[in-house]
Amino acid sequence: MSPAAETGPPAFSARTILALVAVGLVSFSGLAVLSAYAPELRGGADGQAHALSASAIGFKGAVVMLKAEDVPTVISRAAPKVQTESTPLLVLTPSLVNDAQDLTPFGKQEHVLIVLPKWAVAPQALRLGFVDKVGIVEASPRATDLLKAYAPTTEIAHRKAVTRPVLRAGGAIFATGTYLPLGDIEGLQTISGEGWEPALVDEEGHIVLARSKTHQGVLVLADPDLLNTQGLAKLDNARAGMAILNTLRGGDGVMFDVTLNGFKRGRGIGRLMLEPPWLSATLCGVAAALLLGLHGLARFGPTRLPGRAIALGKRPLVDNSAGLVRMARKEHELAPAYAALILAEVTREAGGDRTASAEETERWLGDLAHRRGAASPAELRAEADRAKTPDDLLTIGRKLYHWKLEITRERR
Repeated sequence: MSPAAETGPPAFSARTILALVAVGLVSFSGLAVLSAYAPELRGGADGQAHALSASAIGFKGAVVMLKAEDVPTVISRAAPKVQTESTPLLVLTPSLVNDAQDLTPFGKQEHVLIVLPKWAVAPQALRLGFVDKVGIVEASPRATDLLKAYAPTTEIAHRKAVTRPVLRAGGAIFATGTYLPLGDIEGLQTISGEGWEPALVDEEGHIVLARSKTHQGVLVLADPDLLNTQGLAKLDNARAGMAILNTLRGGDGVMFDVTLNGFKRGRGIGRLMLEPPWLSATLCGVAAALLLGLHGLARFGPTRLPGRAIALGKRPLVDNSAGLVRMARKEHELAPAYAALILAEVTREAGGDRTASAEETERWLGDLAHRRGAASPAELRAEADRAKTPDDLLTIGRKLYHWKLEITRERR
């Protein structure tokens, strides 16, 4: 059987290979884009207390209710900026892992509402975004450290069991006679301490909503159950929570910050390349890469056949001889022979007498060079004899070339 008959079909066709390459390129491009925007594409289904979370302790319900009332409401993933035209109410929902340094970037905001954490929860294994209540956390030590930029001390207290408290105005923010009955709240959380003044108090006089004495635009809501999902499930709590937000925001909107909860929009070279004005440069680069790839798929020109291991002809012989001279570092010794070759060519091309003796030819070339205003052949021979390095060989070679052009009047 012939070798051709034994050869089977190829394992993959060209079309299959191209399809695999295309799928790989598209998949890699998609992975690169998703990696660049990963922080922004993260959902809020982690069950924690922030505006993206729909869990029992999350504040997504408050966002939905504000939007239903046509209140301008946004969820901010970006670093805080000083507002110049409008000053929305900025709602911060720090956790127990945050400290005073995390709140420093928000120090120049004019209207800030800080909602303190209250509940310790554990995520449910089989239901994403759902949590199980573990208990009420003891937040007094952490609260003092978190809010030390606004008050020297901060104490947190809790009522026992489930109660139905009533909130009343405790300062100048809410109108006198403000009455906000609440639904069932377990372990109502209140705040006290030097540096805080009341804005809303319960029927026992404990502060539920406090304002900093040194930073009048900073307020702290002690109990998050007035704004989180489990609190808003009760109508009285929802009314009280919306009343607090609407009073504090005035005629402006509400901005819920989630950067403290780990959802800050990242910056990097990937996002920079995928957003204007650098997006155009990225697209041009991708197009150039595709064109280069397509160009590489097609063969251009005839197939180059393999040559002999030892080439034949004069040129390989000359190349090998030149290589031997170069290896021996004897290039400069070729200068006198090269000078003699050029002088012989000039004699022939300038119309010299080939039957004349060497002395007559030398004298004739000297007279011709003198009439042309060029160097004499004797000077060139002497300089060639003095060559000691390859650089000297190149120098005398250039001089002989230009001397030949001058004597023979060749066009350069």
